[in-house]
Amino acid sequence: MTIRIVVADDQDLVRAGLVMILGVHPDLEVVGEAADGLSALDLATRLRPDVLLVDIRMPGVDGVEVTRRLAGPGVADPMAVVVITTFDLDEYVLGALRAGARGFLLKDAGPELLVQAIHAAAEGDALIAPNVTRRLLATFADHAPRSPVQPIDPLTEREEEVLALVARGRTNAEIATELFVGLSTVKSHIASVMTKLGARNRVELAMWAYDTRRLRADQSSVHPPPA
Repeated sequence: MTIRIVVADDQDLVRAGLVMILGVHPDLEVVGEAADGLSALDLATRLRPDVLLVDIRMPGVDGVEVTRRLAGPGVADPMAVVVITTFDLDEYVLGALRAGARGFLLKDAGPELLVQAIHAAAEGDALIAPNVTRRLLATFADHAPRSPVQPIDPLTEREEEVLALVARGRTNAEIATELFVGLSTVKSHIASVMTKLGARNRVELAMWAYDTRRLRADQSSVHPPPA
């Protein structure tokens, strides 16, 4: 199946480069290009691509607002949005993640990771570059923790393991490989964790892992929070 993509970036050279990278893959098709947020919203609404690849900073309506309108809370039929940026984590990046972005990459992530993120988003999965996840947690580390939601039913040991890998930016396929379980089993565990936490996406799972001190920016595993 061909994955239909709209690419939105205000820099002509960057946009052309993204289109060229995606164009060499026979199962990927760029069906539209936008140089600003309003055009991205218009194209995405009219064309309903499988994935919208959007820059975080664009004139007019920025990538955060584009993401919120197409994939945010209350959207009846949310679109798969992958956000890309040249910037490290800042308020725009955090805003995009909370707005419902299914994937997040820095523009220097490389073609392979970009294609992986698009495939993951199209399949209902998500991919957040591991370095982005670490920086996200590092940013939170400098702030007082929020009051995270506590599940009525505690997470099982296996759910904690799956949560650890989700928070580290692993895809479902990578989690299945690391834990030696089937892909359907991974999806079932993630769905269970999301239900218990009332989370909308994997980004919220990663944030919850930090908020409950299960994961720190300098650690690679999830562990029970301190008493």
